Amino acid sequence: MFEEMERLTRVLCAEHGTSGCEDDVFEAAKRELAFCDTVTVDELSGVTGIFGNPDAKRRILLDAHIDQIGMVVTNIDENGFLRVTNVGGVDRRTMPGSPVTVYGKETLTGVVCTLPPHLMQGKEEKIKPVSEQAIDVGLSREEAEQLVSIGDRAVLTCTVRKLMGNRVSGTALDDRSGCACIIRAAQMVQEKDPDCCVMVVCSTREEVGGQGAQIRTYTLEPTEAIAVDVSFAKQPGAQNLNAELGGGPMIGFSAALDRRISKKLIRLAKENDIPYQLEAMGGRTGTNCDEIGVSRGGVRTGLISVPQRNMHTPAEVCDLEDMENIAKLIAAYIMDGKD
Repeated sequence: MFEEMERLTRVLCAEHGTSGCEDDVFEAAKRELAFCDTVTVDELSGVTGIFGNPDAKRRILLDAHIDQIGMVVTNIDENGFLRVTNVGGVDRRTMPGSPVTVYGKETLTGVVCTLPPHLMQGKEEKIKPVSEQAIDVGLSREEAEQLVSIGDRAVLTCTVRKLMGNRVSGTALDDRSGCACIIRAAQMVQEKDPDCCVMVVCSTREEVGGQGAQIRTYTLEPTEAIAVDVSFAKQPGAQNLNAELGGGPMIGFSAALDRRISKKLIRLAKENDIPYQLEAMGGRTGTNCDEIGVSRGGVRTGLISVPQRNMHTPAEVCDLEDMENIAKLIAAYIMDGKD
């Protein structure tokens, strides 16, 4: 039912792209945006596809970040273990015993070391900070130094898998799911020849500050923008959350967002029978909206979020129906000429 959305998600999540090292996933995004009139790749800001009327007064930016959290190698110790620190908000609780992919001169498979329970002598071991954990790639120090260098990246690895119903789980759904949504929306709209300029940006470095969206927004000079990221859905241990997986797009309200866009998204969801949920934030959103909205003289910006469980772990969970509905809502927004 959501074959194209699932395909896009799998293609994008299959490629490596920790913040600042997104080159591999850039190529995947570039291929998927080939239907645009122009596609450019910029190492600092990301992949941009542009179509529609380039001379139109209405210039709509669609943004989702393409980078993922991960680790960077800081040292190789005397036993050949790789010492690392985090790139973005890696959840250290998920690390011990987890499989890892290391991107050195060759792509290596490793595992995060953990002390077996038999050796803990009845004492509960606290999870160490990322910088105090180590990756075992099965090599001596001399062998490891031939293949891995300080500055190389590593990620906890779990390929995207289908769960029951419309749900998928895997690594990098934050925010490759958002990238899949904006590309899918662009596919829907491009066929209708919109009388506006549509700029689709899969941006870099959101997990370390949002620099990619900030740079690209300044260059493109949009008149309005919608960013798609992930946000928290209900799960065990977090009963205070309101959003449901499968409940539809999460439309954001915040002091950092344009209220007119948020209201318009609600109107369009109702008119097009798209289920939706509301998310209220007091100030900053923690997404690229915070950088996009203050570019140049300011950009009217809206936020739509994909409900997600297990954020910043190797087993993030999203619902393909939510993602398809986000694409439909964005497409309706682009084609609607009313405020």
